[in-house]
Amino acid sequence: MTPNHPLLINGKFVETKERLNIINPSTGKVIAEASIASLKEVELAIDGAREAFDKGEWPKLSLSRRKDFISRIARGILDKAGELAKLETENSGKPIKETTFMDIPSAAKTFEYIAHNFEGFLKEEDLTISSEAKAKLVREPMGVVVLIIPWNYPLLIAAWKLASALAAGNTVILKPSSLTPLTALELGKIIQEAGLPKGAVNIINGNGASIGEALCSDKRVDMISFTGSNDSGRQILRYTSKNIKKSIMELGGKSASLIFSDVDIDIAVNSSLCSIFLNQGQMCTAMSRIFVQDKIYDKFINNFVAKTQGIKLGLADNYETQMGPLISDAQRKKVIAYIEKAKREGANLLCGGNIPPAAELKNGYFFAPTVLSEVNPHSHIFKEEVFGPVVIINKFSDAEQAEALANSSDFGLASCIWTKDIDFAERLSRKINAGVIWINTYGMFYDQLPYGGFKQSGFGKELGKEGFLEYTRLKNVIIDQAPDSKPLVNYWYGLSS
Repeated sequence: MTPNHPLLINGKFVETKERLNIINPSTGKVIAEASIASLKEVELAIDGAREAFDKGEWPKLSLSRRKDFISRIARGILDKAGELAKLETENSGKPIKETTFMDIPSAAKTFEYIAHNFEGFLKEEDLTISSEAKAKLVREPMGVVVLIIPWNYPLLIAAWKLASALAAGNTVILKPSSLTPLTALELGKIIQEAGLPKGAVNIINGNGASIGEALCSDKRVDMISFTGSNDSGRQILRYTSKNIKKSIMELGGKSASLIFSDVDIDIAVNSSLCSIFLNQGQMCTAMSRIFVQDKIYDKFINNFVAKTQGIKLGLADNYETQMGPLISDAQRKKVIAYIEKAKREGANLLCGGNIPPAAELKNGYFFAPTVLSEVNPHSHIFKEEVFGPVVIINKFSDAEQAEALANSSDFGLASCIWTKDIDFAERLSRKINAGVIWINTYGMFYDQLPYGGFKQSGFGKELGKEGFLEYTRLKNVIIDQAPDSKPLVNYWYGLSS
């Protein structure tokens, strides 16, 4: 009998009649069932979160008490790290090495970082404006916050959003992707064991098309934080326009890596492989466009293709696996369609582009890592996010051309610059229209540093002090200090003579 994973609503675990089969992308087999929220459960979750914020204890707790609860969640994740890593791998297809050593410990560290720093972030600021007035700048929680997370980093992105939203004093409705709800629903058990007041955290699983409008348009919800596709982001913004509310949008990317001729080619190649094929390329920060200076282009691309062909595909639960399956058959078909269109538009297929023939992989959603060259900048695959293990490698001649290529995208999430000339790299970084620039590295996320993009990659930040403050509202309290307690406004219309 497959286990059922219930929802968490207003302090209670709720099983619903409607359930969704959860598929292991490595095998195509059902591994669990997850309860599905209807509009009834959405209403209960919003009611519970609203009541908990307006009348409950969570927003009123002392910061030290709130810190204790956030720390307990971090410890709960670490206590169940092995179980959560296995579950994340089975549900998402992420290789067990990644979930064990990256995703799960990083999720715990995010809660730890927020627990140890948020009190300082909330410190009131006193300002003396003039001899007549002083002011206090006060940070308050937004209220009820809906967190909508994607399927590519289910627990980690939940941690990014939830730790800050909770520590700021908000009550939360967390909606995971219906493809990968299992670790988020398990997080609900950790939260219950940590003893948080009822309604502080509600976790509901459901299809966005069915419950998205009810969640995002309701005037009882004060804020939406969304990570996902641009199409879904646009739809959410349409919903929120019915009752205006703050939103954070972390959307897609078509990130560019610029590799200059003075680099160590082996280091640049090995690092670039990671920048596109980690998590099967299913990353919004994936360096899906790699531009190499013409002097080293042939050597780089030959080395890159050879190492790409050596990447070990395998079942995600095998520690020797370097690349697992895509999330679903639908995602694989989307990737294939992009590659076929790219070839019709003149791209040169150097390797991959096929479903691997190995017998042990036949039931999963595997796809070979793919390298394309000579890709026309006007082609669809050059401009649009594929979200799979597909990379474009083109050449450039000088820094001016490299800058133009990097910025020739509607997206502006991230970029890499590879060169031994750090001063040059820093100058170039100021010209790249992206929210995150890595110099001689890739994918280094730190809880202390804000993360977010420009242009069609969205707005708002996650992580760091700046990401935390997104989940607060800033209040300006002005205090009159006029002599004799007679403010200037007292004289505007004059006193009777």
